[in-house]
Amino acid sequence: MTGLPDLPETAARPLRRALLLTRLGMVSERLVRGFWPAVAIVMAVLACLMFGLQDVLPLEAFWAGSVLAVLGLGWTLWRGVRGFRWPSRAEALGRLDATLPGRPIQAITDRQAIGAGDAASEAVWAAHVARMAERAGAARARAPDLKIARRDPFALRYVALVAFVMAVLFGSILRVASVSQMGPGVDAAAETAAWEGWVEPPAYTGKPSLYLADIPAGPLSVPKGSRLTLRLYGEVGQLIVDETVSGRVGEVEGASEPAQSFQVVRDGKLAIDGPGGREWAISVVDDKPPTIEPVGEATRTVKGEMRQDFHASDDYGVVAGHATIRLDMSRLDRRYGLAIDPEPRDPIEIDLPLPVTGDRSDFTETITEDFTQHPWAMLPVTITLYAEDAAGQEGASGPAEIILPGRRFFDVMAKALVENRRDILWNRANAPRVAQVLRAVSWHPDDAFRQPGVYLKLRTVIRRLESELEKGPLSDEVRDEIADVLWSLALEIEDGNLADALERLRQAQERLAEAIRNGATQDEIAKLMDELREAMDDYIAKLAEAAPEQGTDQPNPGDDPGNMMTANQLDEMLKQLQQLMEEGRTAEAQALLEQLNQLMENMQVTRAPGQGGPGQEAMKGLSETLREQQELSDDTFGDLQEQFGQGQQPGQQPGAEGRDGRQDGAQGQGRRGVRPGQRGQGQGVGPDEGEGGDGQGQGQGDGQEPGAGQGSGSGGTPDTRSPGEQLADRQDALRDLLREQERGMPGAGTVEGDAAREALDRAGEAMDRAEEALREGDLAGALDRQAEAMEALREGMRNLGEMMAQQQQPGQDGNGQNLGQNGQPPGLRDPLGRDPGNNGRVGTDEQLLQGEDVYRRAREILDELRRRSADQERPEAERDYLKRLLDRF
Repeated sequence: MTGLPDLPETAARPLRRALLLTRLGMVSERLVRGFWPAVAIVMAVLACLMFGLQDVLPLEAFWAGSVLAVLGLGWTLWRGVRGFRWPSRAEALGRLDATLPGRPIQAITDRQAIGAGDAASEAVWAAHVARMAERAGAARARAPDLKIARRDPFALRYVALVAFVMAVLFGSILRVASVSQMGPGVDAAAETAAWEGWVEPPAYTGKPSLYLADIPAGPLSVPKGSRLTLRLYGEVGQLIVDETVSGRVGEVEGASEPAQSFQVVRDGKLAIDGPGGREWAISVVDDKPPTIEPVGEATRTVKGEMRQDFHASDDYGVVAGHATIRLDMSRLDRRYGLAIDPEPRDPIEIDLPLPVTGDRSDFTETITEDFTQHPWAMLPVTITLYAEDAAGQEGASGPAEIILPGRRFFDVMAKALVENRRDILWNRANAPRVAQVLRAVSWHPDDAFRQPGVYLKLRTVIRRLESELEKGPLSDEVRDEIADVLWSLALEIEDGNLADALERLRQAQERLAEAIRNGATQDEIAKLMDELREAMDDYIAKLAEAAPEQGTDQPNPGDDPGNMMTANQLDEMLKQLQQLMEEGRTAEAQALLEQLNQLMENMQVTRAPGQGGPGQEAMKGLSETLREQQELSDDTFGDLQEQFGQGQQPGQQPGAEGRDGRQDGAQGQGRRGVRPGQRGQGQGVGPDEGEGGDGQGQGQGDGQEPGAGQGSGSGGTPDTRSPGEQLADRQDALRDLLREQERGMPGAGTVEGDAAREALDRAGEAMDRAEEALREGDLAGALDRQAEAMEALREGMRNLGEMMAQQQQPGQDGNGQNLGQNGQPPGLRDPLGRDPGNNGRVGTDEQLLQGEDVYRRAREILDELRRRSADQERPEAERDYLKRLLDRF
């Protein structure tokens, strides 16, 4: 490639890029300076046209402005072309050379004037040219100077630019086309003719409105039910609306009405005839009705609640839903109380749950309802699901055949009561039969009822039913009342806590066996296994308490140690039983349950000999005193709650009628009138059970105080003391018993023995202060003193245990028998197979709750205390007491 003129090839090559950019910059400078007025005029004219200025100006003003704009544009273009010159290379070299120090480019093009032909002079000149060429090689293109402020002192170019940008943002390029109608021969009436139109889809679709003026002619899809609004401007009759999408009949507004509005209900055409009119082919998008179907089969929870999953969908979302449950007479077993036709009963209607947040166009939810007390529970029914959309359309599922879930009863008597309750609700004509059946099943109450109170209530129900039948057919109120009582009795039989631990254990075993035969669910199996464990623990504890009285706490010499079972082995047996039931191996589970039954029947709790002596007797007596003090504290707290529930102020004596029914004769249980450490038993039947009641009561136990075993029925002598005085008398009796135990306690003169006596003295003083508070009606203060007494009792028992441990030789007791860990005989374990506590403490050092259960239970108790203390509706005295508990623990 040839080099630049007047420049050596070696010097021109590095300057090519810089020279080109410099030359382009000079071109841009001359274009901007020469043609900026023309550009400003073009932007200003376009801004006026895009804003529609031509539509509002008079025609004369429009044409005058157009002429001025054309003349101005022509003059500025002529002036720019006339003054524009293309920059030469020499000019570009001169600008580029001016940016370098010493103007090296000019030096390169110079000729040697003196010394030509002299070798030394030429060498010096060559070195000078080479140095200048090296300096020119570092040349960089000079930026163009586009500033024209001196040529535009009023900033007209910026005014035109701002107007053009605003027109682009807020104007319309389509309005420029209206200039074509401004020429000669255009009808003046046509210039003023215009129209506007909107399509508004239903709000529930969530779709935006459409502006018809921006939509070209052709096919157009809109949702069904959309509202179409048109506005016609200009002379009436110049624009006419032609449509077939509304299906309007009868009196219809004229086609040329300036304002028209109608709904789009079918496919058709929409045309605006006249100047600037358009035509669209409207196609309607139908709103499909919602669909809904059940997912899977209905399930039942342990409590008998029904759970049914369902799936619903709709184009634009489901707004409501409900389920209808009807009795399926075709699948009903018409026997016994169901043999006659049922009384008319409306189908069950329940609302379906819908998502609170999120999309309702496609979702899955779960119905959870409790039908345990409904007469149709456990009977065949059909369930139909319905879903509704915003357009009022309704979709339905097919009727699904299910058995309406209800609570399952495993106790035979509870089952009988529930079945007869269902029969009387089925048709009140079953009432005579129900009365006969109830009398038949309760003929021998001792064998049929484990709780005497349940039998008394059932007998009252039977007599009420028979007396109402003598008056005529049962009314709805009486029928429902009897049904409610039968249901509550069934629950009491099924879930009630039995006083006798063995009976409770047998009941739990029977219910578990019934569940094995009927194929119970895993949730029911887990619940029944928990009940069996609780009943077994209770039975073992009761058996251990009764062992000393029955003389069975000493092992027989011929007993085989291999026949002994620990608590861990028993727990493993229960886990194996639950696993067999969950796996469906009913035969093996039944056999293992029979083995467990025999084990419980033949169980005895034994312990090693050598556990007598004054120390052990004193420890046992203090344990009994502590237990009695705890029971007294519980009763005091119960009275405090009853006092708050009756709205009394702290310090008042609550009435006898507010003691949670303890003074009534329903069960014949009176307040404890036995001195602490002694046993009493009382029963009685009161007149409120529907009988005359003989009020018989009986009490047993040595040293029983007057009235200790008397029930509070009509035949018993009423206690005229106030509840506070009764509690105070019991506290005084406990204080006297503690004095007797302190006088007979061994270890006098020893450090531990004296410490034990000092702790018991503090316990006695706390009891005295608790008695005074009870007599004054300060139940909250009495609770604090009772807590101090129990803490002192525990400290005294610890000191007594340390004294007993030090009196024994290491490894032997007083009889020379070997001792195991903690100074106890190796064979001694509590009823649950655990080692007893250190230092003679009552209970065990092992955790009663394993793992995190103990912390979880403690956290639950603290949370409940905090919740109650923060409840402002509770009395201030109760909240103060709860705060003291929180401060202590």
